Amino acid sequence: MRIRPLVALSAVAVTALLLAGCSSSGDPEASPTPSSTDSECLLDAQPGADSDAITVAGEAPELDATVPADLGFEDIQRTIVSEGDGDELHVGDLVSGAYEFYDGASGKRLETSVDTSADESGLVPILLDASAYSVFVAALECAPLGSTAAITIPGSAFGEGGSSVALVAQGVEKLPTQATGEDVAPTDGMPTVTLAEDGAPTIELPGGDAPTKTEVAQLKKGDGAVVKEGDTVFVQYTGVKWSDGTVFDSSWERGAPTAFPTTGVVAGFKQALEGQAVGSQVIAVIPPADGYGEGEINEDDLVGETLVFVVDILGTQRAVTQ
Repeated sequence: MRIRPLVALSAVAVTALLLAGCSSSGDPEASPTPSSTDSECLLDAQPGADSDAITVAGEAPELDATVPADLGFEDIQRTIVSEGDGDELHVGDLVSGAYEFYDGASGKRLETSVDTSADESGLVPILLDASAYSVFVAALECAPLGSTAAITIPGSAFGEGGSSVALVAQGVEKLPTQATGEDVAPTDGMPTVTLAEDGAPTIELPGGDAPTKTEVAQLKKGDGAVVKEGDTVFVQYTGVKWSDGTVFDSSWERGAPTAFPTTGVVAGFKQALEGQAVGSQVIAVIPPADGYGEGEINEDDLVGETLVFVVDILGTQRAVTQ
């Protein structure tokens, strides 16, 4: 059973959690009443008999949880097993931490972050992303950094055919949201990059024709774990079109890092990521053949466009092995 594709809860489950978190009354007929934390807590999963039954004997990176095999899994529940002393975590935060997934039927451990960590720490990046990693939002949001949470999730929360799981997770420390590596001298002929105070890049294109092969250069050289093929990479990025210099996508504009496997992006972007160390910032110029394909340029898609990306590599996690 693979867990990584299941870290996003279904829209139905997220909606149910939102409604439950907004209600301050035990009366099921009562209208939801916003609380003082509604603007900060997105899912706000509550404790119950299932999540309370999970015990945790260890600390990150090895949490060593015990999940009973007879849990009911009637709804999503969260119990804070131990409370940390850091700042509260919220959607958009990126932290290092540890997690363990357990099969809901048997209580058997399915996956642990120790097995997917990219370095000797045994920790992995954890992104509180409501669209792609809502399980971790449900587990860690609105709890102090350093807290350990136990959460139980019925299979229905993942959509049709989903299996019930339990998750134990702990955030350890916040990770930088911009590249921290040493500056590297600019490469001749590449676009010029200027960074704002928060790290957001502005890209100025050089004159002349676009290159016909993908070109990648470092702007900052990190010293963290090296990204391997199939890793899930945690990044900030901005992409512009060579044809007119306009930004077509940017995590900076959305206000939070993002994550994806290197095998899930266009060939030129994959080439820019793999082999780079965490903490690095790279610039990649990607012709259509390594991007979205050849064709006539139009404003509705990226076909025929040469693309320029500036990418800050914030973390990486190894793929799950079977």
